[in-house]
Amino acid sequence: MLRFDPFSDIDALTRGLLTSQTGSNRTPRFMPMDLCKIDDHYVLTADLPGVDPGSVDVDVDNGTLTISAHRTARSDESAQWLSSERFYGTYRRQLSLGDGIDTGAISATYENGVLTVTIPVAEKARPRKIAINHTKSQTSIEANTVDAE
Repeated sequence: MLRFDPFSDIDALTRGLLTSQTGSNRTPRFMPMDLCKIDDHYVLTADLPGVDPGSVDVDVDNGTLTISAHRTARSDESAQWLSSERFYGTYRRQLSLGDGIDTGAISATYENGVLTVTIPVAEKARPRKIAINHTKSQTSIEANTVDAE
């Protein structure tokens, strides 16, 4: 099945114009990631295949989470490349964190080319049930009876 998209050429042109500042075609354009909330924490997963684990850096500064990593280029000068499509260089992604994040408890792991960052919600920002106190009304009704004679 063929699908016709009349805007694909415009999208390609726009992407080329907006990303031309980043350097050559070999420079990474983006770091694909997913972000979801599970119970009382967020989980960010970012694909970084072929990246040296020692080059992966996760920082939190003033409410901004910054992820950076570097993939070095192959330096085989005697190779005759038939295809060279893998990006190399520095990847960088930043996210603004809200006030309700426990930045001191953020943790990260890197396994099989996937970076996983666990971002816990601060205790004060977690949803909680508010107890409702019931007070008994001590209203008393006194009745005076009048005898009708």
